[in-house]
Amino acid sequence: MSTDIEALVRDPDVWRRWLPEAALAGVALLLGLSEWATSGSPTADGLFDGTFLVVVLTSAAVLLARHLPGVALGLVWACFLVQIGLGVPVLTVQVAVAAVAFGCTRWGSRTVVLLSGLSVPAAAFIAVVLYESGERGSLGGPAVRDLAFRVNAFSDSLVVGSATLGMVVIVVPWMLGLVLRAVDRAHVSEIQQHAAEAEASDAQKVAAQARDIARLQEEQARLARDVHDVVGHSLAVILAQAESGQYLPDEPDQLKRTLATIATSARSSLQEVREVLSATSRPVARPGWLEELVDGVRAGGREVSVDDVGTPQPLPPDLEVVAQRVLQEMLTNAVKHGARDVPVTVERHWPSASFERDLRIEVRNAVAEEGGVEGAGQADDDVVEGQGLAGMERRLDAVGGRLDVRRRHDAGGATFAVTAWLPVSRV
Repeated sequence: MSTDIEALVRDPDVWRRWLPEAALAGVALLLGLSEWATSGSPTADGLFDGTFLVVVLTSAAVLLARHLPGVALGLVWACFLVQIGLGVPVLTVQVAVAAVAFGCTRWGSRTVVLLSGLSVPAAAFIAVVLYESGERGSLGGPAVRDLAFRVNAFSDSLVVGSATLGMVVIVVPWMLGLVLRAVDRAHVSEIQQHAAEAEASDAQKVAAQARDIARLQEEQARLARDVHDVVGHSLAVILAQAESGQYLPDEPDQLKRTLATIATSARSSLQEVREVLSATSRPVARPGWLEELVDGVRAGGREVSVDDVGTPQPLPPDLEVVAQRVLQEMLTNAVKHGARDVPVTVERHWPSASFERDLRIEVRNAVAEEGGVEGAGQADDDVVEGQGLAGMERRLDAVGGRLDVRRRHDAGGATFAVTAWLPVSRV
């Protein structure tokens, strides 16, 4: 404990914080002692001790006005009671209670502010009661009569003089402290508002960066899906064309046509990849994309049957791109895993007011003996996480569609059917 006190005493910040109040309290003590010394020698009724005590209590209240305003207010009331009880006359140094009134509202808690505000009318009421009783020689009469004498120096009217003295010594400092307290709180509130605005601005920047990162990641994922679909489809078609060339008769012209078909497919794939990578806006499906996809598969020696049920209608750009990429991946799986000697069936069921509200695209292929559809349980070294069937599901989910993959058994053998629904009617 003593170590803490020594550290507190040696702390220069403590001395600096208490220096203004200590200087003001010292001045009040010197003036009070000077006034006490000139007031005459001690009397039998204890005037000497009471006056000295009033000086000490007033100086102590001034010293504590800033750091302990509640205690300072209590000392002022103690001084008031000493004067009433011992009949000590009002001292000029007691004007220093203005510092206490100021400190209570400037630095005190809400309770101290309230008590200090109530102290003003309470003290005035007690003074009036004592003044009336002092005329009859009751308790506190000398002190109150001395106060009335000093009040008369301001005005011939006791009421006007008391109000003037109370305003100058107590009310004005009390109000000034309250005003400065409000200004301080407004300043703190302004600082907090600026800090909150800065935090909000930083949060907006972080949110904007997060949105940019999410947009870039989505764009990267979109590019990955597009490149996977384009390259996977083209390689599957080229591979089918190259394999079919092994069974061609030894005729140079027919071999040249097959090689030309392979070159055309590769050139088309390269051009489409360039378009995907260089696109600066949302991708747009090329006109005639369905015929182009089907012709590419047919050029590889695979038979494709296309059937439209219902009346075809134009699709919005986003849905048309999804339909193209999904059908592209469906045909890729059919070429890679389907039986070569059985046609691939493509059906598009267009929405109508009578029975269907979505565009339904279905691709069916017979199951080859050595494999099946990508991701449907068969081994496939070309499966890339997030692509293939998963990529089709993401594309369809983005537009409110859905995907279904299932294996079917009928009289003609096992088939795989991949079906996609696109909500055309909701656009």
